[in-house]
Amino acid sequence: MNDGSLAALVALGAFHGVNPAMGWLFAVARGLQERSRALVLQSLPAIAAGHAASVGVVAILITLTRSVVATRAVAVGGGVVLVGFGLWRLLSRRHFRWVGMRLSLRQLAGWSFLMSSAHGAGLMLLPVLTSSGAAPAGHDHGLASASGSALSTGVFVTAVHTLAMFAVAGAIAVAVYEIVGLTILRRAWFDLDRLWATALITAGTITLVTAL
Repeated sequence: MNDGSLAALVALGAFHGVNPAMGWLFAVARGLQERSRALVLQSLPAIAAGHAASVGVVAILITLTRSVVATRAVAVGGGVVLVGFGLWRLLSRRHFRWVGMRLSLRQLAGWSFLMSSAHGAGLMLLPVLTSSGAAPAGHDHGLASASGSALSTGVFVTAVHTLAMFAVAGAIAVAVYEIVGLTILRRAWFDLDRLWATALITAGTITLVTAL
């Protein structure tokens, strides 16, 4: 994986970290509810774990598939999915909500997994995953070798992406809890859901243009 792909992974992770729908807002809400910074900090690893699970499944499937079939076919199919999913998110008025704020860390991780999956977090990595070679040089020794390479690539991509997301989300959550509070979010709210949908469409379009 080249430096450009690595930078893209970090940038996408940071973008997910900024998005309140990915969890930092929930972490702050839990902390303010109990007036405990510890709860904010406790929530973040669970949120990151759920996000990693969602992204990891997609990343491993993509890298495994592109190790077995033509990369171009995967890129085209994935690009269509990205654009379609982005349009659905952009036009849909439905928002995923969790009833009640008192959740265990396990439930919080599950919520994060569902939210990340619903927002197509893993799909955003498609342009990065399909931009490099299908398998590292010297490791093309059949299906077993390709599968092992895909697994290691998927795990690496997920780890880098999630660490960036965790760092940014954690910094925002602590800053909001300590300095801003939820009041400011009621006064000045930016619709990141629309930005998210637009980003999905853009990523899908880039993937299609690159593949074709």
